Amino acid sequence: MAGNVKEFTDGNWKSEVLESPVPVVVDFWAPWCGPCRTLSPTIEKLAGEYDGRVRVGKMNTDENMETPSSLRITAIPTVLVFQQGKEVERLVGVNPENKFKQTLDRVLAS
Repeated sequence: MAGNVKEFTDGNWKSEVLESPVPVVVDFWAPWCGPCRTLSPTIEKLAGEYDGRVRVGKMNTDENMETPSSLRITAIPTVLVFQQGKEVERLVGVNPENKFKQTLDRVLAS
């Protein structure tokens, strides 16, 4: 993963996402997914801009099937935002950067 983007797995899901003291952005993706590759630079940019305030990471749905299945991820890319271990936002597909920023700013303000 690039820069500040973490790699989330079924194995570290609880400690990295559910028990995080800060909000967490999770990008569910797969290497063969064109729209996922399109979204990747936006995710990397958010990781840099929100460093220290939000944990940003990606989960490869081909390598980790348990977590996406339990969260009913049916299309990729899907980006979930967690706060205090609970899903608070779900964005499906390639969304513009400003939509992610508005979402994160709202979560951080709550």
